[in-house]
Amino acid sequence: MTVGIPIRRLWPEPSTEPLDDTTLTSLYARAEQPRLRVNFVSSLDGAVTVDGYSAGLSGEPDKRVFGLLRMVCDALVVAAGTLRHEGYRAVRLSEARRAWRRDNGLAAYPTLVVVSGSLDLDPAQAAFADAPVRPIVLTHADADPPPGLTDVADLLRCGTDQVDLAAGLAELHARGLTQLLCEGGPHLLGALTAADLVDELCLTVAPLLAGAGPGRITAGDTSPPRHLPLRHVLAAADGVLLLRHARG
Repeated sequence: MTVGIPIRRLWPEPSTEPLDDTTLTSLYARAEQPRLRVNFVSSLDGAVTVDGYSAGLSGEPDKRVFGLLRMVCDALVVAAGTLRHEGYRAVRLSEARRAWRRDNGLAAYPTLVVVSGSLDLDPAQAAFADAPVRPIVLTHADADPPPGLTDVADLLRCGTDQVDLAAGLAELHARGLTQLLCEGGPHLLGALTAADLVDELCLTVAPLLAGAGPGRITAGDTSPPRHLPLRHVLAAADGVLLLRHARG
C-alpha cells in the first residue's frame, strides 16, 4: 500500500521509521478471546462531528487504520441512526484485504450487524441491498420490521421491549462472530459502556478545535466510569494521534 502520510509509534517503544501495513495490523491484532472493539474519531475538544458528520474529522491516517480494523474483525456493529445518517454503503474490502482474511481463515467479508430498537431501516439502502454477506439486525421481540427487511437481513431478537446488548453479543459469539468492531454512534457506545461490554477503544484525535455544539463520542444515560488502560500511541505526520486503550 502506498501511503502519503507516514504513521510512527510514539509509545511504547518509539519508532523512527514509518509503520507499514503489516506492522500496523499486528498492533491491532485479533484476540484469542471474544472482544468488542470500538473505533471513533474526535476533535481535540471532544467533538464527534464537524458540520454534522464524522468525515470532517477523518483524514488519510484515520481511514488507513479504519480499513485495517474492518479487515481483522468478524463483524462490524453499528447503530441504525449512524447507518442512516452517515449513509453506510455495503461493507466491502479490497482484494488484498480479502486475501489477508482468507489466509487467516476468515470469511472474505465481515458481517454487518445493525442495532435497532425501532427497525426504522430502509431495505433498499446499499448497506443491505448490496451487501456481500447477509447483514444481521439486532433488535427486540416487540419490534416490527418494515416490508422487505427480512428479504435482505436476518433479525436477531434479544430482549422484550428494548435491545438486550449483552444477550445480543453473546448470540453473535455463538455464531462465530467473536471479534466485533463497533463504529458507533454515541448512544450505542453509551449503552455498551453502561453494560460494561467495551473491551477496547481505538480513538483518533484530529488536531483541530471544533468549538461548541457537536456532541461527544458517547451519549445516553450516566453510568459508572470504566478504566481502560492505554496500550499504544501512534502519531501521523499531519498531527493526528491514534490511541488504543484496552482491557488486559
